Amino acid sequence: MKKKSHKIVEITDLKDMLNKSGKMYGNRPAYKLKTETPNEYKIITHKEARDNINYLGTAFIKMGLKGKRIAVISENRYEWGLSYLAIACGTGIVVPLDKSLPDNEIESLIARSNVEAIVFSAKYTDILKKIKEKGIGKLKHLISMDLDEHTDGIYSEKILMAKGKKLVEEGMRDFIDAKIDAECMSIMLFTSGTTAMSKAVMLSHKNICSNLMDIASVLEINEKDTMLSFLPLHHVFECTTGFLYPLYKGTCVAYCDGIKHIQENLQEYHISVMVSVPILYESMYRRLIKAIEKQGKLEDVQKGIKISEGLLKLHIDLRKKIFKEIHDKLGGCVRLFISGAAAMDPEIEKGYNQLGIRIAQGYGLTETSPVIAAGSDFDYKLGSIGKAFPSVDVKISKPDENGIGELVVKGPNVMLGYYENEEETKKALRDGWFYTGDLASIDKDGFIFISGRKKNVIVLKNGKNVFPEELESLINKIEGVKESFVYGKPENGDEKNPKVCAKVVYDLEVMEEMYKLTDEDEIKEFLTTKIKDINKTIPTYKYIREVDITTEELIKTTTAKVKRHEELKRVLEKKK
Repeated sequence: MKKKSHKIVEITDLKDMLNKSGKMYGNRPAYKLKTETPNEYKIITHKEARDNINYLGTAFIKMGLKGKRIAVISENRYEWGLSYLAIACGTGIVVPLDKSLPDNEIESLIARSNVEAIVFSAKYTDILKKIKEKGIGKLKHLISMDLDEHTDGIYSEKILMAKGKKLVEEGMRDFIDAKIDAECMSIMLFTSGTTAMSKAVMLSHKNICSNLMDIASVLEINEKDTMLSFLPLHHVFECTTGFLYPLYKGTCVAYCDGIKHIQENLQEYHISVMVSVPILYESMYRRLIKAIEKQGKLEDVQKGIKISEGLLKLHIDLRKKIFKEIHDKLGGCVRLFISGAAAMDPEIEKGYNQLGIRIAQGYGLTETSPVIAAGSDFDYKLGSIGKAFPSVDVKISKPDENGIGELVVKGPNVMLGYYENEEETKKALRDGWFYTGDLASIDKDGFIFISGRKKNVIVLKNGKNVFPEELESLINKIEGVKESFVYGKPENGDEKNPKVCAKVVYDLEVMEEMYKLTDEDEIKEFLTTKIKDINKTIPTYKYIREVDITTEELIKTTTAKVKRHEELKRVLEKKK
């Protein structure tokens, strides 16, 4: 039976994407930006955005940057995307850097990537001036997104764009007519982690464009949608799905003012689609339900769910009307939340869907541009990360008796390799297959279920495997628990005999509000009892034997993923 899919526009590279979608959506809003005047916005159309890319790219080539590596670092903003595409679509190789890196790591990555120029926001001026003065790597040109004039040897991006416009008007078409080799490295991305551990992933236009077309075939967003950009743009998940995909589909993008402003941003921008991580959606959902409980309306909502589910069986969808008050709290326009980077609690996913807000859970890695699979507009299963994308093949390597093994993938979205790291490339890419490092199973319908990272599995002395992520999801369901970290600790120093331990981070405010608990010892006793209750529901070998209960948050990446290696090091050092 042929798989259902949306019609897509075929694209060969990002320049081709900009040209084709620009013709279709040129007069539609591409960006809605705040101005200094409250409630007034600057609208940049798709045509204006593409013109600006051409002007800046032309200026870059005039500067002598053709074929060079150029880094970009800033908070999420229009100029980030403008710079990225002005580099990647005809100038050279773009190297997006993590905006939260400490100074020494920025310096290290500039040296490792051999960039000759960097485009940046004002926050990074001092450190980049120092790096250039030290003669680190090949860095020659500093380009500021914020300067109005060239100052102290730093170029103004605004002035460069104005000069580029003049050059284009005078007939310079070096950037506009540049031919793209879709198969060679055009994007260099560093994986999260310390600079010593991070790997530089080499991606091509073909990698990214295959992913854009796959996303478009299973998840529909269009020129009527407005998307909120929240996750850091340097991260490939946001870059592909929250930046390039809206440009491909003629969608408007608005930038979030920060995690505390999400609800007001959803309302003021009339957001219909957002890309984020489970921890945010789970927190939003719990706050919504708590507010409903406080108002004494939980029973009404539960009745509404039963009525709407009955109507859905008759193909009548009245969820937006029945739960209008809840939708209004989220701005009244939200229809799709795209979730990735970690597993989502199936109960939260189910809860949103019951209220008429679609959650599409996806899965991928930097090395796969990034999405491998996602729940589609046509079918999904709770707890699954969906089916493999149309152009992607997946299989399970060395499955155990439960069908769980390492997920391996093949497709045009798979990276070219790790830059200057042949050893790691050979480990990851074998016989044309990319080994993800994630353990998963695939059911008879093709839905993929992730169990956890291969390297995180706790292997007990009796040979049994314990997946930390599975236990963490149970712990995180305890009301008042913010997050948790499950790990194996060697019993009596024996590495081959680990016991299952957990660090549980609680929310003092919720503990006081929900359970009237403020004393630290009482909270610890309460949560220890809850962990014992979890133990009663799981096989004996999975029992959590030791618990550290604290308010100390876990060490995380900028996309809220726990840095497990660093967290493990921290908890084991404390136990000494």
